[in-house]
Amino acid sequence: MVNNKRIPFLIFIAAVILFSSCKSKADLEYSKATIINHSVHTKEQQQALTPDEVLKQFKEGNERFRNSDFTIRKHSDTIRKAATGGQYPEAMVLSCLDSRVPVEDVFDQGIGDVFVGRVAGNFVNTDLLGSMEFACKVAGAKLIIVMGHQHCGAIKGAIDDVKLGNITAMLQNIKPAVLMSQNYEGEKSSKNEAFVKLVARNNVRNTLTEIRAKSEILRTMEENGEIKIVGAFYVLQTGELQFFD
Repeated sequence: MVNNKRIPFLIFIAAVILFSSCKSKADLEYSKATIINHSVHTKEQQQALTPDEVLKQFKEGNERFRNSDFTIRKHSDTIRKAATGGQYPEAMVLSCLDSRVPVEDVFDQGIGDVFVGRVAGNFVNTDLLGSMEFACKVAGAKLIIVMGHQHCGAIKGAIDDVKLGNITAMLQNIKPAVLMSQNYEGEKSSKNEAFVKLVARNNVRNTLTEIRAKSEILRTMEENGEIKIVGAFYVLQTGELQFFD
């Protein structure tokens, strides 16, 4: 017969054994993490990179992200203090406002690695074009990525012609992509995910066109091979970035 006083102890032991044998998938994935002492880029390191090399690094970073091959960066006071003296990021990413698209995580980047501009619908205006020109011409970034994504609320709002405060004017920036997609043969509504995806991808293409048309600085830099300007579409379910040709 088991001593009644020992029952709580035996329950505790059983719970420990059960917990240790039932590691979640997340725990197993976390064990794949790579811990590094992240160093902030120097100007020399940034200038030595080519646009193609930066694009390759960012694609590899996304592969690590979607495979849960995490990079854990030790963001110590040393790193933060090192970053205060200047910044030499490799790239500029224009992303949607969407909280499900964490830009630095999606590319597995750290402090000082990337400029990020965010606006619902990842379109460009004067402010964002000026930010891109600063990132590339002044601060030396070698790559611009325009990143749209799946299930985008701004895209759905533009398709549905939403009228609400300042959102109405904002969505006008996305309307060209809706017009570009009118040859679609299926249902042209925000309830049709295939149509939403088509408009989102065309919105990225339109943004790329706008950058080249409205920024002589960036267009010239791209023509001279100093930078690359590329588009990508982020798939929420998988974390994959599909880069455009």
